[in-house]
Amino acid sequence: MKNTIKTLIVIAALLVVYSACKKQDYQMGDLNGPANLVINTELVGQSPENPYGDGSGDVNITISADNALAYKVGFDANSVSDYTVIPSTGKVTKKFTSIGTNTYRITAIVTGKGGTTSTVSKDVTVAFDYVFDQSIVTKLTGDASKSWVVDKSVPGHFGVGPWDPTSVTPAWWSAGINEKLSCCPCFYTATFTFTKVTPKTYKLQVTTDNAFTKTGSLTTLPGIPATGGEGCYPYPGGTSEFAFVPASSGIPEASTTTTAILLQGVETYIAYGATKKEYEILSITDNTLYLRVQGTETGNAWYIKMIPATK
Repeated sequence: MKNTIKTLIVIAALLVVYSACKKQDYQMGDLNGPANLVINTELVGQSPENPYGDGSGDVNITISADNALAYKVGFDANSVSDYTVIPSTGKVTKKFTSIGTNTYRITAIVTGKGGTTSTVSKDVTVAFDYVFDQSIVTKLTGDASKSWVVDKSVPGHFGVGPWDPTSVTPAWWSAGINEKLSCCPCFYTATFTFTKVTPKTYKLQVTTDNAFTKTGSLTTLPGIPATGGEGCYPYPGGTSEFAFVPASSGIPEASTTTTAILLQGVETYIAYGATKKEYEILSITDNTLYLRVQGTETGNAWYIKMIPATK
């Protein structure tokens, strides 16, 4: 009996060793990329009387695909724009803000298992009719052309606070009089000329030899170095169209005009060359302009005070 038990023990041990040494057959599974991609669009307020929507510019976008794990969307292939990651539901609402009726190309990049990707595009034609206080146009452009500069003579002409709708002041830092003069004189010498071309067409011209900006991915201005700190960098100036749009910050109406200046393209800026192009007008008179823009760094809001340029 003892010999039998010993034999069984030896056999069991051999089986364990054999099982441990046996080659395992691992499989990664099928890496099927996203398929059957579809972009569905719903124009808010669309009707037989308003085939391009109700003028709000809002479009509900739904992207569907088999084997999809994540979605990125570019909202207009006709201009330089970053692709935006949207929720895993594939649903997002986009406000298109070029005045009038315009056609945009929506492009979705869908990611599947193992990083596989597929792409789909769709054109959508949308109407945007923004009604706002026309006195803003008169004060900003003089109903023709009017040039502005940063007001270095007052405290708080440049400041930083949280990008939060409950905060409407440069709570984190506020510049003193002439504070940037020694390091960055171009901040004060650059001129920004706003022109009313037609009742619905506007142009910005930036006149300066250098741009006050950061470098690399922290700016969109052409020709800026890939690395370096905040400072003045060679920039030949630029011209672009801009539009008046409803401000998207969500701050209380008592603290803002609710209207923003939206620059077109990437070659112009106002006061500080950043990546964001929507400058909310907090207040404006014939002789003062107070702006708020989402800062380049995540979570920052920048505040800028300007005055008309002297001739």
